Order: sequence, then structure tokens, then C-alpha cells
Amino acid sequence: MKALTVSEIQALERWAIEKIGIPSLALMENAGRCVSQEVLKKLNSRPKGTVVIVCGTGNNGGDGFVVARYLFNRGIKPLVFLVGESSSFKADALINYHAAKNLGISVKVLRQVDPVFKKAIESADLIVDAVFGVGLNRPLQEPYYSIIQTINTYGSYVVAVDIPSGLDGTSGEIYGICVKADMTVTFSFPKKGLFKKNGPLYTGRQVVVDIGIPAFK
Repeated sequence: MKALTVSEIQALERWAIEKIGIPSLALMENAGRCVSQEVLKKLNSRPKGTVVIVCGTGNNGGDGFVVARYLFNRGIKPLVFLVGESSSFKADALINYHAAKNLGISVKVLRQVDPVFKKAIESADLIVDAVFGVGLNRPLQEPYYSIIQTINTYGSYVVAVDIPSGLDGTSGEIYGICVKADMTVTFSFPKKGLFKKNGPLYTGRQVVVDIGIPAFK
């Protein structure tokens, strides 16, 4: 399967939404559902396993809230940490944030690494990294640096949503620090950065999933 640059995958998504007419909300729903399926496969031997989902305030975080909802539907009560303020959510991510909250899913705002977060990461059977997606293009500062450092130090098994947070999806460079994933569930096509430079060190096992974007453009 052909690997794409960040600009190529973003252009493909815009084409699917604007020209084909696939709702962006449907793509986010499909993305989160596909990640949840991979998480459930991993937890097969521990159906009541503990899951921590760390969300940013962009679309990657929106995907994370969809993951949380599907896990909740299967009897798993994920603990979600939101890095940032909910007022920063827009459009599809905001919808899925409210949907998760309305279900009663626990969402804790994380402004810095604290004992509650550290303990949650240490005790979780699986951590979902939904902080940054392929749009990241700047060095990571606090609190992101310490949050990712805590995940890398204490996380037992980490699933990255689309791309490990901190990795450039085109070049494979890292933005100061990067989530070290055991599995990366990437959408539609592999991203070139997953194979280049630091990419293979942080990606873990790659799973490419179909979220409904036509592949014949």
C-alpha cells in the first residue's frame, strides 16, 4: 500500500468531504470505531481491562472520545484525560466530547502531570494516545512534554491514534519528544513518516484501517 505525506492525506480527506460529500463527522466516527476494535482485540484476554485515553483538543482528540464511547458500549469504563480546555474544541471534536460526557464517561482536565495521572498510567492495561495527529508541526512544550514522558516511562501498552503524538507524519522527525507506541492504528493509508528516520522507533506495529475515504482518487 502506498504511503502518503501529510499534505497528501489532508488533500485526500478534503476531497472526500468537499467533493464526494462524505461528512467529516462520519469519518471521525469510523476512525474512532476502528481504533476501538483494535483496542478490544488487544484486551480480548482481559475484557474488563482498564483503559486510559489521553486526548488533545483537536480532531485527534475527537477520535479519542469516539474510542471512549465504543469501549463504554462494550462494558469498559475508560478514564479520559483531556490536555487543554474543552472550550478549545470545534465542530466534530466538540460533538464527540459532549457525547462522551453525556454517556457519563469520566473526563479529567490535565494541565500538568499530577499523582492521579501518573497512577492512572501506571495501573492501566492499555493507554490510547489521541493527543496530536498528523497536523502537528511545532516543537512540544509543557505540559505535553511531561505528559508524553510519563506515558513512555510508565505505560504498559500504548495504542497511537493515526500517528504517535510528536512524530512528523512526512519526515519521521520528532518534535522534541514522541509517544513510543506499541501499536499505531493509522487511517486510510500509511504515512511516510512512520517509515522514515525516527518513525520505526516510535510506531510499533502498524495497522492500517479503512475509515470510508475512497482510495481511487
